Amino acid sequence: MLYAENLDTPLLDREWKNALETWIRLIQPGEKILILPPDITRCYSYAGKITAYLYEKLSGICEIRIMPAVGTHRQMTRKEKEEFFGEIPETCFLCHDWRNDTEDICAVPEDKVSEITDGKYKRAITAEVNRHLLSGEFNRIVSVGQVVPHEVVGMANYTKNLLVGVGGRDMINQSHMISAICGIETIMGRENTPVRLLFDYVQKNYLDRLKITFMLTVTCEKHQDSDLYGLYIGEERETFSAACRLAEKKNITWLSKRAKKVIAWLDPAEFGSTWVGNKAVYRTRMTIADGGELLILAPGIKSFGENEEVDACIRKYGYRGTKKIQDAYENGEFNGIEMAAAHLIHGSSNGRFKITYATDPELMPEETMRSVGYEWTDIGPMMEKYQPREKETGWYEDQGEEYYFIKAPAVGLWRVLGEE
Repeated sequence: MLYAENLDTPLLDREWKNALETWIRLIQPGEKILILPPDITRCYSYAGKITAYLYEKLSGICEIRIMPAVGTHRQMTRKEKEEFFGEIPETCFLCHDWRNDTEDICAVPEDKVSEITDGKYKRAITAEVNRHLLSGEFNRIVSVGQVVPHEVVGMANYTKNLLVGVGGRDMINQSHMISAICGIETIMGRENTPVRLLFDYVQKNYLDRLKITFMLTVTCEKHQDSDLYGLYIGEERETFSAACRLAEKKNITWLSKRAKKVIAWLDPAEFGSTWVGNKAVYRTRMTIADGGELLILAPGIKSFGENEEVDACIRKYGYRGTKKIQDAYENGEFNGIEMAAAHLIHGSSNGRFKITYATDPELMPEETMRSVGYEWTDIGPMMEKYQPREKETGWYEDQGEEYYFIKAPAVGLWRVLGEE
């Protein structure tokens, strides 16, 4: 494993580039390399800069293709690719279609799924990946991404980038449902969770046959950009474990008390749907007091789902509590789209605290947002009152109102001391 890490100060450009250069020297001219970075919804990941650097150094001697690991998200626009990766030619990019571009690689038996979920989930699960990974057309696959607390797998990235990011329907659906059934608050921020053990099983029994190099980052938000504290490069699981150890220190914030009000800012360049924007709900829910409020400042929100199927499902059922969704799930109403059921469970406070979205009424009208069970307010007055672009994460008091402000909820997890 190659790595560069600092606990207290961000890595200098030369430090993370030196680690990449050491790896690049192992590459033979003429190799065909497939790079799998995240999409722009992970704009704080540093993966865009790393992908751009790899392309700059290798495109003259190797054939490079880049496939953003969009999972079920919409495809990136050309403008988003330029913002995230720089001026890489469009001809270098491949698209992942989670419905049509995957091939089965193995099935996780029902008894194994039951074992890793302590009997909470009992069904076999098919693992799929994009056909380009299996075709033999590439000598090397490079998976780039950020290790950060995550609501489904505990700590994001590593094999999640393959089995979800460029994976298929069954694994995406069932892994999300496992996290909902096992409990989001017992999963977030932990390395070894039921879904991670599921992914480990697939890796051990199939993915290890592929030549995959993982490049994993640990970052923190800094003035609407990000600082890189760790870069880990390797093929073994210790690459992920090492990144997790740093992410636990850098990306989990422990508060001394619960907050009556939490305000979260969603950068419009990153968040266009509640499917992604609800990271503000997942990552803060353990710090909000009973009867409190989460106010989400979301000027870019214009839809609920990242695709039409999920969007329609959210509009139909709404974020109306675990019991309603579980009842519908048990009646077979989410067959083939279990990930939406899990998302609706994760995105509800079950009445414990109020969730208010502040949106642009031209993009997301009041009646539309309220129709799915959330409160609504106009983003204009909220931007003027709270000035989120100028604030840093922390406690604030304004005219007798105390609140905790979070600048980039997607790159962290907030918890309360003594409530582990």
